[in-house]
Amino acid sequence: MHSAKGDDGCSFAVHDTAVAVVDRGGALVGWTPAAEAVLGHRAADVCGRPVADLLADPGQLTDVLARRTPGVWEGEATVRHGAGGEVAVRFRVVPLDGACGTTGYLVLGAPRDRIARWHQDHALAAGLFQQDRFGLAVFDTGLRLVRANTPVLPYTGLPQDLRGHRLGDFLRAEDASALDERLRRVIDTGEPLLGFTTPVRTLEDPRSGVVLQASAFRLQESDGRALGVAVTFVDVTAEHRTQERIAVLHRATAALGSSPLSAQATSDELVATLLPAIADTIVVDVAEPVFTGGEPVSDRRERLALRRTAAGGEGADALRPVGTVLTEAVPASPAGPTRGALVPELDAGGEVPDWATAVPGARSALSAPMCARSTLLGRVLLWRSAPGRPPFEQGDLDLLEEIASRAALALDNVRRYTREHLAAVSLQRSLLPPATADTAAVRTASVYLPADPIGGVSGDWYDVIPLSSARVALVVGDVVGHGLRATAAMARLRTAVRTLADLDPDPDELLTHLDDLVLQLPLGIGLPDAAEGPAAVGVPGPGLLELPGENRSADPGGGDPDSFAATCLYAVYDPVSGGCSMASAGHPPPAVVGPGGEVTFVPMNPGPPLGVGGLPFEKTVVDVGPGSVLALYTDGLIERGEGDVDEGMDRLRERLLRADALHRPLHDVAREIVAGLPPTRLPDDVTLLVARARRVPPEDTATWGLAADPAVVGRARELVSRQLAAWGLELLGFTTELVVSELVTNAIRHAGGPVSLRLIRTDVLTCEVSDPSSTQPRMRRARDTDEGGRGLYLVAQLTTRWGSRYTRQGKTIWAEQALPPVL
Repeated sequence: MHSAKGDDGCSFAVHDTAVAVVDRGGALVGWTPAAEAVLGHRAADVCGRPVADLLADPGQLTDVLARRTPGVWEGEATVRHGAGGEVAVRFRVVPLDGACGTTGYLVLGAPRDRIARWHQDHALAAGLFQQDRFGLAVFDTGLRLVRANTPVLPYTGLPQDLRGHRLGDFLRAEDASALDERLRRVIDTGEPLLGFTTPVRTLEDPRSGVVLQASAFRLQESDGRALGVAVTFVDVTAEHRTQERIAVLHRATAALGSSPLSAQATSDELVATLLPAIADTIVVDVAEPVFTGGEPVSDRRERLALRRTAAGGEGADALRPVGTVLTEAVPASPAGPTRGALVPELDAGGEVPDWATAVPGARSALSAPMCARSTLLGRVLLWRSAPGRPPFEQGDLDLLEEIASRAALALDNVRRYTREHLAAVSLQRSLLPPATADTAAVRTASVYLPADPIGGVSGDWYDVIPLSSARVALVVGDVVGHGLRATAAMARLRTAVRTLADLDPDPDELLTHLDDLVLQLPLGIGLPDAAEGPAAVGVPGPGLLELPGENRSADPGGGDPDSFAATCLYAVYDPVSGGCSMASAGHPPPAVVGPGGEVTFVPMNPGPPLGVGGLPFEKTVVDVGPGSVLALYTDGLIERGEGDVDEGMDRLRERLLRADALHRPLHDVAREIVAGLPPTRLPDDVTLLVARARRVPPEDTATWGLAADPAVVGRARELVSRQLAAWGLELLGFTTELVVSELVTNAIRHAGGPVSLRLIRTDVLTCEVSDPSSTQPRMRRARDTDEGGRGLYLVAQLTTRWGSRYTRQGKTIWAEQALPPVL
């Protein structure tokens, strides 16, 4: 904006200033269009007239002339406006000198209020450039610096005089280019940019520089032509770093709060959050006992066994590999063992701890212990080595200590949950039978994999129950829910199955009785309700009897602790006939690997889960060839969130085929089938029971039909004696004849006929007597005066085990004797 400037620095804008020329006699001889616009008088009307004619009061002329000086002088007057009215004018008079002296005067004038505004604008601009609270810079249209308040720019690497320089002359190319692009956009469009942040790093300063918050607006002529751009800026480096640290803290809190209950996952999340946000190299070491749920304890030299759990960043390969267990003191500051340590400059001289120099080329180091509940659980080590990165500061240490304290809480949860999970798994395993079993009917192997600590162990179980007549019951079940409540319910349910199996009912009848039992008796365990909270068991946090992730709401009945539901598959295999009868209460069907190697699933119509009631259970009978393998499992093996149940069963079929179940040891087969499952973080327990079927050879059984006549008792003794002689079991002849005599006599006397007698030789000698009566025999102690009632008592004393079972044709009474040792 063009201006005329006096000695005092006051300036007049030409387009707002009335300009006139007055001769030595005081007459107007020149009048500009601007004067006409400001005062409303045309040049033709005023030229040649005295100046006094324009004054509102011609007497003012005397006062005006009284202030005249030999040089430039100024004053104020009230002038008549051409359209009427008056205008207060501030003027300035400039003598026009000629060869013979003053020839006239140049008079510049403007309304007084406009002059006041010009003074304010000038004072504002001068004040802005003189203050040092925020920066101000003016660029021309070529983006060269015209003016700047340099006191606010105490940055290393700036020229002494900035005028005429472009930003690229002293700033890094990437910073200068980004800022030039923004300023050029402001000049071209005229749209200001407000509150943008930009990094400023000089060419001579190797550090990370500063962060400026700037605003830019275009400077332009009155006709709209651009003069340049003005930029105001403030150093917000400290605020920017604080915001970055807060953002890192928020990310770390979210990551640690959502990470699985695993020390490895917590450490990985810690490295992913901090790298490269605040460090170039990171190491996380966790106390070794955390992984087993133990309490970390330092030795006499205050050294702690640490496992290198996670590492990342530049130079991490030179560190000890992940998984290494080391015993050393955790670095701490003199302020105490719970404070971190800061080494701002590794090359500054002085004593430097050993851990700080572990990364080659590192320039700054930082460490913080992970402590929770006054227990040291590990440490976090950080290094900076990048050339353009500033050394660690106290703010970085405060941030790391806060993050380390939150990571320590996560690790403490991992430790306590691991301890409780291992206790629950140990309880679960102690309630299950041995992993392998060997009977006359089958040889079995089993695998139990607990769910991850988040969900807690569930109520999966299996059992192998020897039955009468060399038969065996194979059982697999799954209690709905997780935690100790499900484990306790599983134990009670398994006990109930064993008790009912001792009565030897058909599978469908057993499940019916079991379902009635579940409906009548609460099988939940009396743990504290959620409303009672952890205080109910006297410890902070989760209760000692309550596993993390225990899902009470999964139980039927809307979370009632006494409500209960479970699935169960009960199968009975008879090695004499080769038949296998089974029934299911909401459980998936077993797989059968036939003698030819083919894998099929038994077609079944499963009934409702236990605890639902109201619907019957259906028995299915299949023939199992000798050497065939049966695979019973829980839904955790086929339902893993990867597809539907059919896909899971297809995968199981493929695994059974690959495992070569017919020819390899069953223990190896079972392990190979579950080998593809993740070792941790299973969503549900996995239980697998594989059984290789055996057959009792026909020559090891003998069956006779007897008439309902007391005279056949002697005949029965003869048949048994002859068969035992053929088997080489003469030593059992007397006892067996007595047992057969008593059982056949009771059957003829109390049940009528016909009577069936059978001997089975396996690892024991089994004697069976069947009759058409459904009357259950009971052993009682006869009185001294009774003539009878001692038969079953004698049988119980002479045999190792005896009992009776109902059949569809009546009942069968059986007794077992141990075979004599082979000499």
